Amino acid sequence: MFKVLDVNDMLSIQVHPTKVEAEKGFKRENELGIPLNASHRNYKDDNHKPEIMVALSEFWLLHGFLTEDKLRNVLSSVPEFTDLIPIFEKEGYLGLYRTVMEQTEEETNNTLKPLVDRILPLYKKGELSKSDPAYWAAKAIDTGDDSVIDKGIYSIYFFNIVKVEKGEAVFQDAGIPHAYLEGQNMELMANSDNVLRGGLTPKHVDVPELLKHVTFEATVPNILKGEAQSDGLERIYKSPAPDFELSQIKLTNQDVYKSNSHSAQILIVLEGEVELFEEEGASINLSKGQSALILANCSYIIAAKSSAILFKATTPEA
Repeated sequence: MFKVLDVNDMLSIQVHPTKVEAEKGFKRENELGIPLNASHRNYKDDNHKPEIMVALSEFWLLHGFLTEDKLRNVLSSVPEFTDLIPIFEKEGYLGLYRTVMEQTEEETNNTLKPLVDRILPLYKKGELSKSDPAYWAAKAIDTGDDSVIDKGIYSIYFFNIVKVEKGEAVFQDAGIPHAYLEGQNMELMANSDNVLRGGLTPKHVDVPELLKHVTFEATVPNILKGEAQSDGLERIYKSPAPDFELSQIKLTNQDVYKSNSHSAQILIVLEGEVELFEEEGASINLSKGQSALILANCSYIIAAKSSAILFKATTPEA
């Protein structure tokens, strides 16, 4: 799946299963007779869902757990979290996350209400920076009913808040909890709809199933810059996923990009206008917002009619 995202209201916290676990979960829910369109169904198919995104603007996201030192600092500096310090010291990331995710609605509200009352006025007065978890926690609360506080607020404080600049990329592998907070990006992912949610959503959150799949260890965000190709026109954002490969093609007026497709490819024009030629000479014009499918084993040329930016989705070469 290949799409352009414009994130204004933050998206839900998500974790995706491995291929093996997706196959098991899909089979299990089929055997239980859970309809594919049931709201409480976790596995809509038997595939994994690795994802990669390239920022089209300044982009903010949650991505994996903070390192132990940073998380200890959060727990000790936020008054509402100090009671969680012994749990983290004894039971680590799993114990900490399980404790807050298994709270009753009343327990969550009682714990987080003083935090909400403290940060929301600061947010409304514009006194919080986007690097501060309080900013995103308050933004999440400000868009809903603060009498029912989402457990995802804990995750905003426990996870890395990552700022990605235009042209940089982040890969989301199985088990890494993440959420897109704000900005525009190009996103490419495996063909799956398997999402285990962890908050910031009114949709179904299956805590026991979620806990089976989260990677309970520190994540140091890896910001991908992409690898410039020898033609000087293409930059490939490589990832461990065997399912896909994403690249950016940047052309100035009269530049010509040449390629041979080893597999099917999708081109999306983000800026400008180009002419796409197939090897036998037929051509089509593509402008901003238009896309084209390139079949496998084709030679083609992209000729810029103005300065242009395209993104290409394909699979890694063997």
